Amino acid sequence: MTYENNINKEVNIEKKISNEDSSYNKNEKLENLKEIGNTHISEFISDIHVLNIIGQIEGHVAVPPQTKATKYEHIIPQLVAIEENPNIKGLLIILNTVGGDVEAGLAIAEMINSLSKPTVSLVIGGGHSIGVPLAVSAKYSFISPTATMIIHPIRMNGLVIGVPQTFEYFKKMQDRIINFITRNSGISEEKLRELMLQTDELLNDMGTILIGKQAVDLKLMNEVGGISNAIKKLRQMIEEKQK
Repeated sequence: MTYENNINKEVNIEKKISNEDSSYNKNEKLENLKEIGNTHISEFISDIHVLNIIGQIEGHVAVPPQTKATKYEHIIPQLVAIEENPNIKGLLIILNTVGGDVEAGLAIAEMINSLSKPTVSLVIGGGHSIGVPLAVSAKYSFISPTATMIIHPIRMNGLVIGVPQTFEYFKKMQDRIINFITRNSGISEEKLRELMLQTDELLNDMGTILIGKQAVDLKLMNEVGGISNAIKKLRQMIEEKQK
């Protein structure tokens, strides 16, 4: 075999390896996008991590495959990694959720709330039901002008055992949600309970729909704004923490 043939063979091998690496990176990014809705647009590495909470909050029971869902077993390891990673200085939570599993939602909310790093939440579209505790779990919260938040009592689908202990459990669960929301926002417990039990806004149901500024006026959310406002505020909080 000649010298030129050797060179050509080595070049072909390098091209093959390069193509395989490129294919692997492409598949890895597609899988990342499919699983958690996150992929790199460019080589820019930010010190802000973006956490998407989209669709229905899935707990111990899997939702139908055609339903958009956020799985708590995906979110919790991410939060642990965010807390441990020294390169991540702040967390931005993007919320567009219809609610879902109460236990899973509260677990995620408590973990976000216990992070030592600056956190900012932004509600776009909707932050309904258990999405309300998730929205206020950050240290500062934004809601877009057209976004909605639905506040209502907890409910359960399927078989319910009609004994006093069941209703006592519902009451305790409701109290846990109310205590978390009032602890992490400016709304009073009395006003929150009143909004939950209103019957004139939700058809054939109890609860209240808040749109954008209404949630801020009630001191449930901190400010009306969008993505630029949220990032600017988070940058400010990061700088204050570093000082």
